[in-house]
Order: sequence, then structure tokens, then C-alpha cells
Amino acid sequence: MEHALSPATLTELRRPRPYPAVTVLTPTHRREPENAQDPVRLRNVVAEARKRLEHDPAVTRERRGDVVAQLEQALAEVDLAHTEEGLVIFAAPGEHQVWSLARPVPERVVLSDTFLTRNLVAAQAAERPFWVLSVSSDRVTLWNGGGGRVTEAHVGGFPLTRDRDNFDAERQERIGDLPSAFRDEGTRHFLRAADTALAGVLRTHDRPLYVTGETAALSLLDEIGTVTEDATRLPHGGLAHGTPEAVWQAVRPLVAAEDRRNLDTVARRLEAARGRKAFAAGVDEVRQNAREGRIELLAVEENYRTTVRADGGDGHLVPAESDDPDVREDIVDEIVEQCLNTGAEVRFVPDGALGDARGIAGVLRY
Repeated sequence: MEHALSPATLTELRRPRPYPAVTVLTPTHRREPENAQDPVRLRNVVAEARKRLEHDPAVTRERRGDVVAQLEQALAEVDLAHTEEGLVIFAAPGEHQVWSLARPVPERVVLSDTFLTRNLVAAQAAERPFWVLSVSSDRVTLWNGGGGRVTEAHVGGFPLTRDRDNFDAERQERIGDLPSAFRDEGTRHFLRAADTALAGVLRTHDRPLYVTGETAALSLLDEIGTVTEDATRLPHGGLAHGTPEAVWQAVRPLVAAEDRRNLDTVARRLEAARGRKAFAAGVDEVRQNAREGRIELLAVEENYRTTVRADGGDGHLVPAESDDPDVREDIVDEIVEQCLNTGAEVRFVPDGALGDARGIAGVLRY
């Protein structure tokens, strides 16, 4: 199952495809007893997709057989023991993908000539992704962080390793048995290669960066590196060979501090926008401004969800029940994607942080 959404991957998902490109969404659960319902819901929503394909006169028999086979392959690849809050299946002639999201999605089947990406985009933004680069003299590991966890990243050639006669060099260095491993030319070349590899990753996956390692390692990387100037440094050895949990616990206070700074910044910008009449609040007002490309900063409370429908001819959104006709259950994710597409900043904030803004607010460009 896929987790990391890069700009290149998003562009590929959004390209036009031969009809039908099928998007299947279903909520999932991490824990018991809620996750007991997930297998049944998944089978039912895939069955609904098959039914839609069978009754669509625009889908030829050959295409229907191809896409149904792709749906069956996708279904076989789903590992419900490791799902998060939502599951998305994409299927089209000759291809399929399965995505696990850390953000809930509505149960839905969409047939179109492109895949529906708004839920992926919103989930990525909500996770506030970051990188952790852990450096040692014989291994450089890149960790993918976000959503309260880190996992080892296998991109850009990472992890980088280097054969050494003594793999316990860092321990001996700490107790004084070995001159610094970060003074020899071999280590300089090794870390320079790591810096180059990281530059390639950041070109396509630009995120905040934390760098961990022995003080000598961080100093050498500062001396020879080109892409870690703006990184947050953490003098903490051993994490290049560590576990994801150890890395997360080490960087967690730094991530929390950065989240607090971002929240303060968002609050100040929203308050200033109120003063100059460049402020929008509530899903209807924010959505109208997002469609016009007027949002400069969008703030959304982390668990804010609302179900709406368009009211009559004026197009304004009003509250609705999930079984109402033309209901829109993922309107918040739709707004997030619209704002990102027009170059807005999107910040997710703790529940209640927006006060009377009713879960969603924006700073306007004009």
C-alpha cells in the first residue's frame, strides 16, 4: 500500500485516463473493536464499484473486464492489519493502486476519466510531513516523518552505507579508544555523497528537515554540506542504526515546538486579517473564496468534518444529512486541494483553536 505522495506522483495520478478511471474510498480503523467492520465495508464498496461498471453503458465489455480485474488485484493487496483512518483504491485499464491514509474519508465510488485525489492531498497536508537525516560514519539513514510517527525512507539511494573494518567506531570514539572517525577523508567523501543524495530528495519532496548525529558528524556535515543550512540539528548519536520509535522519541520535542510556533504564527495572521477585512470563516464563505483563488492561508482544525449540499440556485452550502441527494461529505478535503492548487499555505491546527471561525478560516489575498 502507498503512503507518500510526491508532486510527481500527484501529477501522474491526475493525468487523464481512458474511461473509466475508478476511485473507491472507504473509512478504516486502526484499533479494535471498530476495525472488525472494515473487511465487510471494503468488500461492499468494491462490489458497488463492480455494479456501477456493469450498468454503465459507456463502459465496453472488454474495459469492464480489465478494470474489474484491477479492482480484484487491488483488493488482494489491501492489508487491513496495517491500515489507518482511510483507504483509497484507484483502478483503470491496465493499472491499480492502493493508498492508506491517516485521515478519514467518506465511503464513495467515483467513475471518471481521472482519479479523485482530493483526499490524498488533504491527508498529506494534515500529516505535516518532515524528514529526519541520521548521520554516522558508516551509515546515513533518511526517515519519513509525519502523523506522529517516522518510518525509514527508501528513496534517493537511502540508506547509504559504508564498509568499515570496525563497525563499532562510534562507541569507541565516545569512550576515547579511537581518533574521530569524522576526520578521515573517506568519511568526508561518504557524507558529501549523502548530502548530494539528500539534495535530490529535497528537489522533489521539499519538507522541514531534522538532522541527528554525533556532534562531530553534524560539524562535518555543516562544513561540507549544501542542503542542511536551514535544518534543525539534534546532537544525538546512534539513530542512523536506530529504530523508528527511537528516532521519533528523539525528534518529538522538536516537532512539537515547531507545531507550537506554527500555531502562534497562524493565530497572528488570522487576527491581522480580521483587522484589515481580509478574513473568511465557515465552510461556505471559505469555499467561495477558495474557488476564486483568493485564499493566501487556509487554517483547518484537525478533526473538522462537515456534510453539506448546495442550496438552490445561489450555490451556497448548507448543512445536510449523509443520505441527502447531491450531498458532499468531503467538502473540507475539496477546499484543501483547491487552496493548494492556487498556491495557498494550508495549516492544520488543534481542535478548538479557531474559536468562532467554526472549524475553518482563511486569510485572503485581496
